[in-house]
Order: sequence, then C-alpha cells, then structure tokens
Amino acid sequence: MKLLYSFLSTCFCFSLTLAQTPCESGRFADAVFSTYTTTSNLVYGQNLAWNNNVTTLKLDFYEPAGDTMQARPLIIWVHGGSFIGGSKTDNDVKTLSQKFAQKGYACASIDYRLGFFPIDSANAVKAVVRAVQDLKAAIRYFYADAQASNTYKIDTNRIFIGGSSAGAIAALHVAYLNDPCEISAYLNQSVLDGLGGLEGTSGNPGYSTKVAAVLNGCGALAMYSWLEAGDVPLCSFHGTADNTVKYNRGIVNPGTPLMYLDGSRMLHERACALGVPNKFYTFIGAGHVPYLGNSAYMDTSERFVRDFLLEVMGCTQAALQPENARQQSVYLYPTLYCDGSPVAEICSSAEINEATLQEPITAFPNPSSGHFSLRTVAGFEQLAIYNAAGQLIFKARSVSDTQYDLDLTTQEPGIYFLQLLDADARSWNCKVSIVH
Repeated sequence: MKLLYSFLSTCFCFSLTLAQTPCESGRFADAVFSTYTTTSNLVYGQNLAWNNNVTTLKLDFYEPAGDTMQARPLIIWVHGGSFIGGSKTDNDVKTLSQKFAQKGYACASIDYRLGFFPIDSANAVKAVVRAVQDLKAAIRYFYADAQASNTYKIDTNRIFIGGSSAGAIAALHVAYLNDPCEISAYLNQSVLDGLGGLEGTSGNPGYSTKVAAVLNGCGALAMYSWLEAGDVPLCSFHGTADNTVKYNRGIVNPGTPLMYLDGSRMLHERACALGVPNKFYTFIGAGHVPYLGNSAYMDTSERFVRDFLLEVMGCTQAALQPENARQQSVYLYPTLYCDGSPVAEICSSAEINEATLQEPITAFPNPSSGHFSLRTVAGFEQLAIYNAAGQLIFKARSVSDTQYDLDLTTQEPGIYFLQLLDADARSWNCKVSIVH
C-alpha cells in the first residue's frame, strides 16, 4: 500500500460537506482574543461508577473573553489516563482548551467515570463504554442548553470531540461505534443493557449526540471496520514509537495488557479507502502523547488540528489572510516543530482503495463458542494465538491450505488475538471473540 507523504502539503483528501460559514478575519486561525474566561465544575450529569458509587460529572468551560459571537463552534476535550486516572485539568486538554478559546472557539474539558476492577480486558471494555456514555451526556448537555437558555452560545452544527489516549479512544467510539451489534464480540446484550446501552443514562436524555468531526490524539478504535463510508471527518496525530496505544494496531498496554485496538494509522488507511474526510500527522520516533509537556510537539499538534478544523468549517484561505496576515499559509506544515521528521500524511485516492485493506487472515463465525474457520491467502508459516493478557495459548506451523479449522472451545469467554506469519516473515493479525 502506498501513501503520499508530504512535509509541505497544500492539497487535502476531502471535500467540504458542512455548511460554508464565512470566518471572521483571522478568527479560528489566530489567537485573535488576548484572553479567555473559564467557568469551572459545571455539572453535566451523574451516573454509577464501576463500584456502584454515584459519580457527579463535571466540566470546565472555556470561552473567548468579551466575545459577542452568538453561535460558536465547540470542542469537547477528553483527558487520557488509561480509564483509571487523569483529570479535566490535565495539562494537554487544559492547554488545548485555552489555545482554541483564544482563537474564538468555545471549549469544554470534561471529567468522566474512571476505574475498573479486576483490571482485565472485559472490565476495560466496560470502562470504555462508561466513558462513551459520559461523553455523549456532555454533548447532549450543550444541545439542551442551545435549545433552552443558550447560555454557552454554541453552534450545534459545529460540535467537535477529541482528546488524548483514553480520551481519544472514547471520542472515536462515540463517533464510529453506532450499533450495539458491533460491540457484541466484547459484551453480550444483557451486560450492555445493564450498563445503560451505548447512549447511557449519564444525563440530558432525549437530545442529540451528533458531532461534526473527531480529533484523535494517540487513540485507537476497537475495530477499524466500525469506521464506515459517510462517517464524520477524522483528524489524527500519533507517534510511531507509541508503546501504550499502538500507532498501527496491537494490545493497549499501560503497564498491564488490556485490549487489542486498531491505531491511528489503521484508521487513516480505512478512512482513505472509504473516502471519509481525514488528515493524519505522524510523529516519527515519538512515544505516547508526545505533546504532553513538550511545547514543540504541542505547537505542531495545535496547528494541525487548527488547519483541519478550518477546512471542515469551510474557512477559505482568503478569509484568513487579513492585511497583517501571517507570512506563512495556515495550510503549510514546516518540518522544524518536532524532533525527528514528522510528516503530514494525505490520502491518495488513486493509490488507496478498500481492496488494499483486506486482511490475509479472516475468522468466521466471529464471535462463536470457540469453533472458528480461518481463511488465509496462501496458508501460513506460523500461527500463534494469545489471550487478552498477552499469554501464548496455541501455536501451529507450516500450513499450506487456505482454510484451517480452529477449536478453542476449552478457552474462557473473551477476546483472543491471532498472529500469522507468512512465507516472507510478514506478520498479520486478527482477533476473535469466544462467547458461551
């Protein structure tokens, strides 16, 4: 598969689908407001935590000081922390909220329910669901306000969600996990219903959870196939040396292996193949959330997100170039902001199509009670199977048939990861779910 890499990019892989809203001179591109105001600890809902204790859900609201605009775009930022820690005042989400408020956006940094025990893959999935439910409640909170007092002056056609690490994972699942049947490989329907379903009961029922785009900082999606044609635009930025949430795909491991996810690179390729508007920035050699505490990486991330949002909102370059305009176009990406050689990856529709994403190994039925039929392109040299804790439970070698029957009925219910090595020593992966 070929991708177009470019340090200085002036073309984009998507056309505008949202309403063309003229931008005020410099607004949304520059820090046109010298200061911002913060309203802390606004209650947007409540729900039961993993231990059945009631958690009050709060957010901090950032807005440009003295702003008179009556319908402003909103960015809801979600902090990281492996779903067990972190806060709405973490440095990355706080800094991004401040910077974008000065550009003329309204921003909200939210807290959500944290914690799960025992620390295993099944409970980690439940923690993701709880975060998804809480983020949806926060989205509904602003829809509800817009239809009532309009205190926050939000344009509900331009609500964007995003975050770092676990926060990005939550945002991606809000946007692209839109059918309960998709999560059946992880949670059966009765368990999901017991949690409150995908919408949840964290607050503000009856209002929309529709968003205009997703900002993915070092996050991942359980299955890249959940991203479908017609879905909302995606902006991703991720380091190639991320050993916590993998750049490509792999087991999320913040110290304890938790779950197997498809990282930003996989989502970028999927989006390109389907024609979903998206932009992707790669930090070569960078680890997990490299912009946290690093001003150079933060500066690049901020600019990349800024330019993505300008494009999504229909801001033209001319509208953003007043007489005292910046010397450099907002659409150019210098190579000097980060260590190494970061690149902005742009879709090349002529070179990427859905066929290129077909995996050389598939398993069906999936989920099943443990009996799977594997289909491969040309057999395999080695097949290894791991449980959610990363422990090897099965290995087979040198199979030339393109179909292979696998019996895992003696294993406990859960997610298992299949790794195939082909004759050229290339590694391919898929995951299966055992349900009893």
